[in-house]
Amino acid sequence: MAQEVRGVIAPGKNEPVRVETILVPDPGPGEAVVKVQACGVCHTDLHYKQGGINDEFPFLLGHEASGVVESVGAGVTEIAPGDFVVLNWRAVCGQCRACRRGRPQYCFDTHNAEQRMTLKDGTELTPALGIGAFADKTLVAAGQCTKVDPEVSPAVAGLLGCGVMAGIGAALNTGGVGRGDAVAVIGCGGVGDAAVVGSYLAGASKIIAVDVDDRKLTTARSMGATHTVNSRTTDPVEAIRELTGGFGADVVIDAVGRPETYRQAFYARDLAGTVVLVGVPTPEMTLELPLLDVFGRGGALKSSWYGDCLPSRDFPMLVDLHQQGRIDLAAFVTETIGIDDVEKAFERMHAGDVLRSVVTF
Repeated sequence: MAQEVRGVIAPGKNEPVRVETILVPDPGPGEAVVKVQACGVCHTDLHYKQGGINDEFPFLLGHEASGVVESVGAGVTEIAPGDFVVLNWRAVCGQCRACRRGRPQYCFDTHNAEQRMTLKDGTELTPALGIGAFADKTLVAAGQCTKVDPEVSPAVAGLLGCGVMAGIGAALNTGGVGRGDAVAVIGCGGVGDAAVVGSYLAGASKIIAVDVDDRKLTTARSMGATHTVNSRTTDPVEAIRELTGGFGADVVIDAVGRPETYRQAFYARDLAGTVVLVGVPTPEMTLELPLLDVFGRGGALKSSWYGDCLPSRDFPMLVDLHQQGRIDLAAFVTETIGIDDVEKAFERMHAGDVLRSVVTF
Protein backbone atom coordinates (compact mmCIF):
# COMPACT_ATOMS: atom_id res chain seq x y z
CA MET A 1 0.00 0.00 0.00
CA ALA A 2 1.36 3.40 -1.01
CA GLN A 3 2.64 5.66 1.78
CA GLU A 4 1.97 9.38 2.05
CA VAL A 5 5.11 11.44 2.79
CA ARG A 6 6.27 15.02 2.28
CA GLY A 7 8.51 15.91 -0.64
CA VAL A 8 9.97 18.99 -2.35
CA ILE A 9 8.49 19.54 -5.81
CA ALA A 10 9.67 21.77 -8.66
CA PRO A 11 6.31 22.38 -10.39
CA GLY A 12 7.54 24.28 -13.44
CA LYS A 13 10.50 26.07 -14.99
CA ASN A 14 11.98 28.64 -12.57
CA GLU A 15 8.95 28.40 -10.28
CA PRO A 16 9.60 28.34 -6.53
CA VAL A 17 9.75 24.85 -5.09
CA ARG A 18 7.05 23.74 -2.69
CA VAL A 19 6.50 20.95 -0.21
CA GLU A 20 3.71 18.58 -1.24
CA THR A 21 2.28 15.28 -0.11
CA ILE A 22 3.56 12.52 -2.37
CA LEU A 23 2.67 8.86 -2.66
CA VAL A 24 5.48 6.29 -2.45
CA PRO A 25 4.40 2.85 -3.72
CA ASP A 26 5.49 -0.42 -2.19
CA PRO A 27 8.71 -1.63 -3.82
CA GLY A 28 8.31 -3.87 -6.83
CA PRO A 29 10.81 -6.44 -8.10
CA GLY A 30 14.34 -5.05 -7.88
CA GLU A 31 13.23 -1.95 -5.98
CA ALA A 32 13.62 -0.55 -2.47
CA VAL A 33 11.97 2.08 -0.30
CA VAL A 34 14.50 4.10 1.68
CA LYS A 35 13.73 6.26 4.69
CA VAL A 36 15.83 9.34 3.95
CA GLN A 37 17.94 10.73 6.79
CA ALA A 38 19.85 13.48 4.98
CA CYS A 39 20.06 14.98 1.47
CA GLY A 40 22.42 17.65 0.20
CA VAL A 41 21.19 20.61 -1.85
CA CYS A 42 23.20 20.18 -5.05
CA HIS A 43 23.54 22.57 -7.97
CA THR A 44 22.09 19.85 -10.20
CA ASP A 45 18.80 20.22 -8.32
CA LEU A 46 18.85 23.90 -9.20
CA HIS A 47 19.48 22.92 -12.85
CA TYR A 48 16.35 20.75 -12.71
CA LYS A 49 14.31 23.61 -11.24
CA GLN A 50 15.56 25.96 -13.99
CA GLY A 51 14.71 23.48 -16.76
CA GLY A 52 18.39 22.99 -17.59
CA ILE A 53 18.20 19.17 -17.55
CA ASN A 54 14.90 18.49 -19.30
CA ASP A 55 11.28 19.65 -19.19
CA GLU A 56 9.72 16.62 -17.52
CA PHE A 57 8.04 18.64 -14.77
CA PRO A 58 7.01 18.26 -12.02
CA PHE A 59 10.29 17.08 -10.52
CA LEU A 60 10.77 15.49 -7.13
CA LEU A 61 14.10 17.11 -6.24
CA GLY A 62 17.00 15.80 -4.18
CA HIS A 63 19.54 13.11 -4.99
CA GLU A 64 22.61 13.53 -2.72
CA ALA A 65 21.22 11.34 0.02
CA SER A 66 21.68 8.71 2.68
CA GLY A 67 19.16 6.75 4.70
CA VAL A 68 17.96 3.40 5.95
CA VAL A 69 16.37 0.73 3.78
CA GLU A 70 12.77 0.28 4.92
CA SER A 71 11.57 -2.42 2.54
CA VAL A 72 12.67 -4.26 -0.59
CA GLY A 73 10.90 -5.90 -3.48
CA ALA A 74 11.09 -9.39 -4.90
CA GLY A 75 14.50 -10.63 -6.00
CA VAL A 76 16.51 -8.10 -3.97
CA THR A 77 19.39 -9.81 -2.18
CA GLU A 78 22.21 -7.24 -1.99
CA ILE A 79 20.46 -5.04 0.60
CA ALA A 80 17.95 -5.68 3.37
CA PRO A 81 15.68 -3.62 5.64
CA GLY A 82 17.75 -1.82 8.25
CA ASP A 83 20.83 -1.33 6.06
CA PHE A 84 22.32 2.17 6.09
CA VAL A 85 22.96 3.24 2.50
CA VAL A 86 24.12 6.10 0.32
CA LEU A 87 21.94 6.55 -2.75
CA ASN A 88 23.62 6.70 -6.15
CA TRP A 89 22.47 7.42 -9.67
CA ARG A 90 24.68 4.80 -11.33
CA ALA A 91 23.01 1.48 -10.65
CA VAL A 92 25.08 -0.54 -13.09
CA CYS A 93 23.36 -3.16 -15.20
CA GLY A 94 26.15 -5.75 -15.35
CA GLN A 95 25.17 -6.71 -18.90
CA CYS A 96 26.01 -3.84 -21.27
CA ARG A 97 29.17 -3.75 -23.37
CA ALA A 98 30.99 -1.55 -20.81
CA CYS A 99 30.11 -3.83 -17.89
CA ARG A 100 31.09 -6.96 -19.82
CA ARG A 101 34.47 -5.40 -20.64
CA GLY A 102 35.12 -4.87 -16.93
CA ARG A 103 34.37 -1.14 -16.99
CA PRO A 104 31.14 -0.88 -14.98
CA GLN A 105 31.92 2.75 -14.08
CA TYR A 106 31.05 3.51 -17.71
CA CYS A 107 27.80 1.48 -17.69
CA PHE A 108 25.61 2.47 -20.62
CA ASP A 109 22.36 1.17 -19.13
CA THR A 110 22.14 2.34 -15.53
CA HIS A 111 18.66 1.82 -14.17
CA ASN A 112 16.13 3.38 -11.81
CA ALA A 113 12.90 2.24 -10.17
CA GLU A 114 10.26 1.15 -12.68
CA GLN A 115 7.35 2.58 -10.70
CA ARG A 116 6.75 6.30 -10.35
CA MET A 117 6.04 8.26 -7.21
CA THR A 118 3.07 10.58 -7.64
CA LEU A 119 1.19 13.50 -6.19
CA LYS A 120 -2.10 12.69 -4.43
CA ASP A 121 -4.04 13.49 -7.61
CA GLY A 122 -2.06 10.86 -9.51
CA THR A 123 0.35 13.22 -11.30
CA GLU A 124 3.56 11.32 -11.94
CA LEU A 125 6.76 12.85 -10.61
CA THR A 126 10.17 12.78 -12.28
CA PRO A 127 12.73 12.04 -9.55
CA ALA A 128 15.95 14.04 -9.85
CA LEU A 129 18.66 11.73 -11.21
CA GLY A 130 16.26 8.84 -10.65
CA ILE A 131 16.32 9.36 -6.87
CA GLY A 132 14.05 12.16 -5.60
CA ALA A 133 15.29 12.34 -2.01
CA PHE A 134 14.00 15.68 -0.73
CA ALA A 135 11.34 13.50 0.83
CA ASP A 136 10.78 11.54 4.01
CA LYS A 137 10.98 8.34 1.94
CA THR A 138 11.82 7.55 -1.67
CA LEU A 139 11.56 4.63 -4.08
CA VAL A 140 14.71 3.61 -5.96
CA ALA A 141 16.21 0.66 -7.76
CA ALA A 142 17.95 -1.61 -5.26
CA GLY A 143 21.20 -1.12 -7.19
CA GLN A 144 21.06 2.57 -6.32
CA CYS A 145 21.67 1.70 -2.65
CA THR A 146 25.29 1.37 -1.52
CA LYS A 147 25.91 0.09 1.99
CA VAL A 148 28.45 2.03 4.07
CA ASP A 149 29.55 2.15 7.71
CA PRO A 150 26.39 3.07 9.69
CA GLU A 151 28.48 4.98 12.25
CA VAL A 152 29.14 7.82 9.80
CA SER A 153 26.99 10.95 10.00
CA PRO A 154 24.11 10.74 7.49
CA ALA A 155 24.72 14.38 6.48
CA VAL A 156 28.31 13.51 5.59
CA ALA A 157 27.58 10.19 3.89
CA GLY A 158 24.89 11.61 1.63
CA LEU A 159 27.29 14.06 -0.02
CA LEU A 160 29.11 11.12 -1.59
CA GLY A 161 25.99 10.55 -3.64
CA CYS A 162 26.93 13.33 -6.04
CA GLY A 163 29.11 16.43 -5.62
CA VAL A 164 31.88 15.21 -3.34
CA MET A 165 32.25 11.96 -5.28
CA ALA A 166 32.23 13.86 -8.57
CA GLY A 167 35.10 16.09 -7.49
CA ILE A 168 37.24 13.47 -5.77
CA GLY A 169 36.67 11.09 -8.66
CA ALA A 170 37.57 13.76 -11.22
CA ALA A 171 41.03 13.91 -9.65
CA LEU A 172 41.58 10.26 -8.71
CA ASN A 173 39.68 8.34 -11.37
CA THR A 174 39.39 10.57 -14.44
CA GLY A 175 42.42 12.80 -14.09
CA GLY A 176 44.70 10.10 -12.73
CA VAL A 177 46.48 12.61 -10.50
CA GLY A 178 49.71 11.06 -9.23
CA ARG A 179 52.37 11.69 -6.63
CA GLY A 180 54.29 14.89 -7.28
CA ASP A 181 51.86 16.20 -9.92
CA ALA A 182 50.92 19.84 -10.24
CA VAL A 183 47.14 20.23 -10.34
CA ALA A 184 44.96 23.27 -10.99
CA VAL A 185 41.27 23.32 -10.06
CA ILE A 186 39.10 26.01 -11.67
CA GLY A 187 35.97 26.72 -9.65
CA CYS A 188 35.98 26.13 -5.91
CA GLY A 189 32.44 25.24 -5.01
CA GLY A 190 31.61 21.86 -3.55
CA VAL A 191 32.80 19.86 -6.57
CA GLY A 192 35.96 21.91 -7.03
CA ASP A 193 36.91 21.64 -3.38
CA ALA A 194 36.33 17.91 -3.57
CA ALA A 195 38.74 17.82 -6.52
CA VAL A 196 41.26 19.61 -4.28
CA VAL A 197 40.74 16.90 -1.64
CA GLY A 198 41.15 14.18 -4.28
CA SER A 199 44.38 15.74 -5.52
CA TYR A 200 45.67 15.94 -1.95
CA LEU A 201 44.81 12.27 -1.40
CA ALA A 202 46.70 11.36 -4.56
CA GLY A 203 49.88 13.08 -3.34
CA ALA A 204 49.94 16.08 -5.67
CA SER A 205 52.82 18.36 -4.77
CA LYS A 206 51.14 21.55 -5.94
CA ILE A 207 47.38 22.19 -5.91
CA ILE A 208 46.36 25.54 -7.39
CA ALA A 209 42.79 26.68 -6.64
CA VAL A 210 41.21 29.22 -9.00
CA ASP A 211 38.02 31.18 -8.35
CA VAL A 212 36.58 34.70 -8.49
CA ASP A 213 35.56 34.67 -4.82
CA ASP A 214 38.21 35.08 -2.11
CA ARG A 215 35.93 33.34 0.39
CA LYS A 216 35.96 30.21 -1.72
CA LEU A 217 39.72 30.41 -2.17
CA THR A 218 40.15 30.54 1.60
CA THR A 219 38.03 27.41 1.93
CA ALA A 220 40.02 25.68 -0.82
CA ARG A 221 43.21 26.31 1.14
CA SER A 222 41.66 24.66 4.18
CA MET A 223 40.88 21.64 1.98
CA GLY A 224 44.48 21.23 0.81
CA ALA A 225 45.18 23.82 -1.89
CA THR A 226 48.78 25.02 -1.79
CA HIS A 227 48.22 28.14 -3.92
CA THR A 228 45.22 30.28 -4.87
CA VAL A 229 44.45 32.54 -7.82
CA ASN A 230 41.61 35.04 -8.00
CA SER A 231 40.76 35.00 -11.70
CA ARG A 232 38.69 38.15 -11.38
CA THR A 233 41.90 40.15 -10.93
CA THR A 234 44.60 37.83 -12.33
CA ASP A 235 44.91 35.94 -15.61
CA PRO A 236 44.62 32.34 -14.37
CA VAL A 237 46.54 30.83 -17.30
CA GLU A 238 49.53 33.06 -16.72
CA ALA A 239 49.34 32.54 -12.96
CA ILE A 240 49.21 28.74 -13.24
CA ARG A 241 52.15 28.74 -15.66
CA GLU A 242 54.16 31.00 -13.38
CA LEU A 243 53.50 28.68 -10.44
CA THR A 244 54.63 25.65 -12.45
CA GLY A 245 57.96 26.89 -13.80
CA GLY A 246 56.39 28.26 -16.97
CA PHE A 247 55.08 24.86 -18.11
CA GLY A 248 51.50 24.56 -16.90
CA ALA A 249 49.84 22.00 -14.63
CA ASP A 250 49.93 18.26 -15.22
CA VAL A 251 46.18 18.06 -14.62
CA VAL A 252 43.68 20.93 -14.83
CA ILE A 253 40.15 20.28 -13.58
CA ASP A 254 37.34 22.55 -14.79
CA ALA A 255 34.69 22.39 -12.08
CA VAL A 256 32.68 25.25 -13.57
CA GLY A 257 31.71 23.97 -17.01
CA ARG A 258 31.69 27.12 -19.11
CA PRO A 259 33.46 27.71 -22.45
CA GLU A 260 35.72 30.39 -20.96
CA THR A 261 36.81 28.23 -18.02
CA TYR A 262 37.40 25.27 -20.32
CA ARG A 263 39.67 27.37 -22.51
CA GLN A 264 41.55 28.46 -19.42
CA ALA A 265 41.98 24.82 -18.42
CA PHE A 266 43.11 23.88 -21.93
CA TYR A 267 45.86 26.50 -22.07
CA ALA A 268 46.88 26.22 -18.41
CA ARG A 269 48.00 22.59 -18.75
CA ASP A 270 51.47 21.39 -19.56
CA LEU A 271 52.22 19.83 -22.94
CA ALA A 272 50.76 16.33 -22.85
CA GLY A 273 48.85 17.32 -19.71
CA THR A 274 45.27 16.38 -18.95
CA VAL A 275 42.13 18.52 -18.90
CA VAL A 276 39.16 17.16 -16.94
CA LEU A 277 35.70 18.67 -17.38
CA VAL A 278 33.54 17.89 -14.35
CA GLY A 279 31.48 21.10 -14.21
CA VAL A 280 28.16 20.63 -16.04
CA PRO A 281 27.55 22.92 -19.04
CA THR A 282 24.08 23.99 -20.15
CA PRO A 283 22.64 22.86 -23.51
CA GLU A 284 23.21 26.12 -25.39
CA MET A 285 26.94 26.36 -24.64
CA THR A 286 29.44 25.79 -27.43
CA LEU A 287 33.23 25.67 -27.51
CA GLU A 288 35.67 26.78 -30.18
CA LEU A 289 39.38 25.91 -30.06
CA PRO A 290 42.03 26.00 -32.81
CA LEU A 291 42.27 22.39 -33.96
CA LEU A 292 46.02 22.80 -34.43
CA ASP A 293 46.34 23.60 -30.73
CA VAL A 294 44.33 20.50 -29.85
CA PHE A 295 46.65 18.43 -32.03
CA GLY A 296 49.90 20.14 -31.15
CA ARG A 297 49.58 20.10 -27.36
CA GLY A 298 48.89 16.39 -27.10
CA GLY A 299 47.75 15.00 -23.79
CA ALA A 300 44.14 14.18 -23.00
CA LEU A 301 40.84 16.04 -22.88
CA LYS A 302 38.43 14.12 -20.67
CA SER A 303 34.92 14.49 -19.33
CA SER A 304 34.23 13.17 -15.84
CA TRP A 305 30.72 11.82 -15.36
CA TYR A 306 30.11 11.28 -11.64
CA GLY A 307 33.85 11.20 -11.12
CA ASP A 308 33.97 7.95 -13.14
CA CYS A 309 33.08 6.31 -9.86
CA LEU A 310 31.95 2.81 -9.04
CA PRO A 311 29.74 3.39 -5.98
CA SER A 312 30.20 -0.10 -4.52
CA ARG A 313 33.98 0.47 -4.55
CA ASP A 314 34.36 4.18 -3.90
CA PHE A 315 31.65 5.09 -1.36
CA PRO A 316 32.77 2.66 1.40
CA MET A 317 36.42 3.58 0.79
CA LEU A 318 35.81 7.30 1.21
CA VAL A 319 33.63 6.79 4.28
CA ASP A 320 36.43 4.69 5.79
CA LEU A 321 39.00 7.41 5.05
CA HIS A 322 36.73 9.95 6.71
CA GLN A 323 36.19 7.73 9.74
CA GLN A 324 39.96 7.29 10.04
CA GLY A 325 40.48 11.06 10.01
CA ARG A 326 42.42 11.00 6.74
CA ILE A 327 39.92 13.27 4.96
CA ASP A 328 37.35 15.62 6.49
CA LEU A 329 34.12 15.17 4.58
CA ALA A 330 32.24 17.03 7.33
CA ALA A 331 33.98 20.22 6.15
CA PHE A 332 31.67 20.22 3.13
CA VAL A 333 28.55 20.57 5.30
CA THR A 334 28.00 24.30 5.79
CA GLU A 335 24.57 24.01 7.40
CA THR A 336 21.76 21.58 8.11
CA ILE A 337 18.24 22.71 7.28
CA GLY A 338 14.66 21.45 7.22
CA ILE A 339 12.64 20.31 4.24
CA ASP A 340 10.81 23.65 4.13
CA ASP A 341 14.05 25.59 3.63
CA VAL A 342 15.17 24.28 0.22
CA GLU A 343 14.19 27.41 -1.72
CA LYS A 344 16.25 29.54 0.68
CA ALA A 345 19.14 27.10 0.28
CA PHE A 346 19.07 27.64 -3.49
CA GLU A 347 19.35 31.39 -2.85
CA ARG A 348 22.36 30.88 -0.55
CA MET A 349 23.95 28.60 -3.14
CA HIS A 350 23.50 31.22 -5.85
CA ALA A 351 25.10 33.84 -3.59
CA GLY A 352 28.10 31.60 -2.97
CA ASP A 353 27.45 31.48 0.77
CA VAL A 354 27.62 27.70 1.22
CA LEU A 355 29.49 24.63 0.13
CA ARG A 356 26.51 22.46 0.97
CA SER A 357 23.22 22.95 2.72
CA VAL A 358 22.00 19.55 3.87
CA VAL A 359 18.35 18.72 4.52
CA THR A 360 18.01 16.46 7.54
CA PHE A 361 14.94 14.39 8.36
